[in-house]
Amino acid sequence: MQDVQPRPSFSDYLAVERTFLAWIRTALALMGFGFVVARFGLFLRELQLAQPTLPARSPGLSLWFGTALIVLGTLVSVSSAWRHVRLVRDLEAGGALLRRPSRPAVGVALVLATVGAAMVGYVARELRW
Repeated sequence: MQDVQPRPSFSDYLAVERTFLAWIRTALALMGFGFVVARFGLFLRELQLAQPTLPARSPGLSLWFGTALIVLGTLVSVSSAWRHVRLVRDLEAGGALLRRPSRPAVGVALVLATVGAAMVGYVARELRW
């Protein structure tokens, strides 16, 4: 007896579309937050210039953290577009069977955890906890 897979319904396509849009929102949030973090270091530098009595300090790693978050957001955007196209093709070919966790989601979570831990270490060092 041949195993017949049901055709994907319209709601399956809409679910794939919602997931894609969620990834796009995540990418935009990462890029926006990266921009804010990068600009924060420049803002601190401007404050130092406005108050010459404060000791001169470099903007530190905020520019690097911000740039890393912007790059991560860009990679998430490209990866989500590629995954979306692949899932739609799988649905058109008879349905997608997702039997493993989303590698991009796990990868982004691990990178964000690493960047977050590094930022905590940086802030703690700057505040001298």
